[in-house]
Order: sequence, then C-alpha cells, then structure tokens
Amino acid sequence: MFDVIVIGGGPAGVTAALRARELGASVALVERGQLGGTCTNDGCAPTRVLARAARLVRDSRQFGEFGLVGAPAAVDFSRVLACTQASIDRLHEKKQLAAHLRQAGVNLLAESGGATFLDDHSLALADGTILQGQAIIICAGGRARRFPFPGSEYALTHHDVWTLTELPPSLAIVGGAATGSQLASIFASFGVEVTLFETNRHILSREDALLSEVMHEAFEAAGIRIETQIGGIEGIEPAGDGLLLRYTRDGRSRVLGTAAVLLAVGWIGNVDALNLEAAGVHHDRGYITVNDYLQTSNPHIFAAGDITGRMMLVQSGSYDGRIAAENAVMGVGQPYRHLIVPHGGFTDPEYGSVGLTEAQAREQEACVVAVVPYSHLDRAVIDGRTTGVCKLIVSTETHRILGAHIVGEQALEAIQLVAAGMSADMWVEQLAELELAYPTYTAVVGLAARQAVRQLGVLPLAPQWQTLGRELVAEWEWSDG
Repeated sequence: MFDVIVIGGGPAGVTAALRARELGASVALVERGQLGGTCTNDGCAPTRVLARAARLVRDSRQFGEFGLVGAPAAVDFSRVLACTQASIDRLHEKKQLAAHLRQAGVNLLAESGGATFLDDHSLALADGTILQGQAIIICAGGRARRFPFPGSEYALTHHDVWTLTELPPSLAIVGGAATGSQLASIFASFGVEVTLFETNRHILSREDALLSEVMHEAFEAAGIRIETQIGGIEGIEPAGDGLLLRYTRDGRSRVLGTAAVLLAVGWIGNVDALNLEAAGVHHDRGYITVNDYLQTSNPHIFAAGDITGRMMLVQSGSYDGRIAAENAVMGVGQPYRHLIVPHGGFTDPEYGSVGLTEAQAREQEACVVAVVPYSHLDRAVIDGRTTGVCKLIVSTETHRILGAHIVGEQALEAIQLVAAGMSADMWVEQLAELELAYPTYTAVVGLAARQAVRQLGVLPLAPQWQTLGRELVAEWEWSDG
C-alpha cells in the first residue's frame, strides 16, 4: 500500500507527486495517457505556438514600414501544425517528466488507460492492476464542454484544432471567454473569416470592464465579427460544403452559414470514469467538491487542479497540487488560497490581469483608478503597436494595488511586474519610483503608478497644474517633490 496515490500526470498531479516524495511519502502516480496534462499536449502550450505563428504573420505586414523588402507571410496550416507538434516534442524532451518522477522515487504508471475507484482506498487500472493508498489525490484534469443541442456533433472544440488538415475559409466560434477569444484572434490573423458569439454584452466578460471593451474594439478593428448577447444555439446542420449555425438573438431565430463551427463554452472535469461513488466522493455539475484544504467529502481523498472547477490555470494547478500533497502527508492544516494570480491570453493584442476588477474593488473600499493608453508609451509608438491600455486600481487608504489590467503588446509580461509588487505588499509609491528600463512595454506600469500617486495627492502639485483636471505623465518625466 502506498502512502499517496496521485491520479493524473498534469501540472497538479506531477507537483503533488513530487511534493509528497519530498515529504517522505511512498507515492504512485497514475496517468491514463501522456504525461504533461492538457496544457502541454493539447492546450496553452500548442496554442501559444499558433499564437506565435499568428504574430509572425502580423509582423510580416509591417516590413514596408521599416524599410524591409518582402511579401507578407502566407500560411501553410499543415506545416504550422507540424511545427506545433515539434514544439510539444521539444517541451517533453526538456521536461523529462518520467525520468524526473522516477528519479525522485515515484512509482510511475503512465499510459495506463485510466483508473477507477473500487473503494475509498483502492483503484483498478485498465490493465487489471490494483493499487491501494492511504491517501489519494485526484488530479484528473478536464476537457472541453459540449452542449447537447441538435447537430452538436458537427462542431469542433479546441481538442479538434490539431486534427484539421487545412484552414477553413470561415469559422464561427461559440464562446467569447479566454479560449474562444484566443482562437478567434489566431484564426483571424491566418486570414480566416471569423464570427465570435457571446451571450454577454462583451467578450472576456469576467475581466475588468475596460479590458473587455478595449479587446472588443480591437477585435472588430481586426475584422472579427462579434455577435454578443445571443440567447443560445438552436442547432447546427450541414449545408453543401459547410454548415448552418442556428442561434437566437433579441428573441428571434437567426442563421449563419459557415465552413466550420468551434465550441469554446467552458471546461468540465474528468469525473465520469472515476466511479467516485465507490469512494464516497461527492461531485456536482462536472466538478469534484472540495473544502478550503482541498479535501473531498471523503477526508483522506483530495482533489487538485481543473477537476475542482476553481482556478483552472496551470500555475494554480501546480499550487493546488502542492497544497493537496502537504495536507495529505502532514495532516490537514494548509488552506487553499489563490490571492494573487496573474493571468491573461495570447490574443492580438494580448491581455493580462491580476487582482480585483474596478467594480469589485469599489464594492470593497475607496480607490483611485489610473488609466494610461499605450499611445503614451514610446516603445509602442516605435513598434507601431499603440493599441492598448494599462489600468491600475489602488486603495485610497493603504496605497496598495488592488488590481491591474493591461491590454496591449507584451501585456502578459508586464502584468507579472504588478503581481510581484502586490505579492511583496508594495505601496504604489514604491512601484512609481522604480527606474524601469526605457523604451519598454513594461514601462506603462510605471506611468500608471505615477498617475495614481498624483491622484492620491502624495506629490506636491501647483494649483495651476491641478486645474488641468488630468494627471499628465510623460515617460521620462519625474519630480522628486
């Protein structure tokens, strides 16, 4: 009998197994397929390769602006996908997950075909192997959700993108959250006529309102047609060489002809094949229910990562795996907290967020909001990438940053600086005083921080300056007050 059995070899599972070994536990890790999880094999890593290719296509259109001679790049999608697979292979070669786990003393059962609970301490593998564990950590991940409307079998999900043999001339994407928005941006850059459907007023509706609005406008400027506030999808049916997508909007049935339909309507946990009832593990709406210590309804069985339906991000999955392992081996005592989690998407332009939205912050306390457009940033002007904005939300009382939201080139890199400052409990004055390199995109954070400092009234300002009604901040302007 093992001290700990981990189900799933993605970021949560691998981290859980290694942390449990660090704590001296005997550990078995069961993975039904290839190690690395959805992100490495099927999700954000290969999508990032597509996003890189899309950026190169975009950048090639600027050759003439910089005195370069050459035609804009054309897309050979089969070769792009081959490059994507090669990148995945390189990542696996770099990570050496199997060797790392075995070297750490983890009993690894990869490509096992999956595990099923026999009881709350026993698992049966597809090949008939029986494993027993004192504690079990479920990190079985998730998959793209499908809705059972008529003709849903004709739709793709992001899992199917890698099986395409050529680019469709047109594509309807249902769902304007992170996955749908990223794929809409990528395929539009590849020259596909994209229509993006969303039930809310704007795409990326869970993000800060300004971020959502700027991204919406940027997508429309890029030629992406956006249909918001739809009532739902009625069905899909074949029509010649393409499909008819039937949906409702404003109470009326509508139809769109398209070559392909892709569903990006959420993520559901892989709970179906686990036989959780045999282990006394409760699940609801496709996710395993856990408490703040990542315990399931059975106290010696834990769950981490996407299968809990909480923070479905790679960085959060790794964090969950560590917490679950520590609680499983040392006893419950380490609560689950996701306080500062920078995230975003490789759209064009990129977006990144951390902390509270403006609406959330104003519900909690008084705050100032500094907004700096990318057009104020010298690097953006030089590169011809002036679409974007940086917003900082700062507590009036504590002068701590409550949230930050950036749309624009390298937004995901820039947001990390804010997240680090928030984690270090920096005052916005300290962030404003950082001598950030020039000219860089990250400098937009310094501009926003200095604008916030002026709004907070901690810098002396002449009455004439105050009557301007705006916090004017130049990139290399500063006053030591």
